[in-house]
Amino acid sequence: MSLQMKLTAITLDCPDPEALAAFYQQATGLEPHPGSNGDFAGLNGDDGLFIGFQRVDGHQAPSWPDQTVPQQLHLDFAVDDLDGAEDLLVKLGAAKPAHQPGDDRWRVLTDPAGHPFCLTRRPI
Repeated sequence: MSLQMKLTAITLDCPDPEALAAFYQQATGLEPHPGSNGDFAGLNGDDGLFIGFQRVDGHQAPSWPDQTVPQQLHLDFAVDDLDGAEDLLVKLGAAKPAHQPGDDRWRVLTDPAGHPFCLTRRPI
């Protein structure tokens, strides 16, 4: 018998939880958690998914694609328009590393705290 688990939360370490929550709120449209503060901020999804951001003093951003400071995890987001999503996210504070292993199939960006995340094409 297999254990049935439902993913309910993802939490990212960062130097400024409120700033990183604001970036992802603008990028995803998720609702800010009312208990968010300078030490821990969160976003609520309609489907019950919670994305949290916790303050870590001395946080070191991942050094992707170099693994001096490993990425440890990354998030994938499906979008309809890769170019349009990339442009908007860069305006919101994301960065686009020079190394792009996905050719035109996906894009790797980093959030304002340095965490890599990918944009993929939404299935038609």
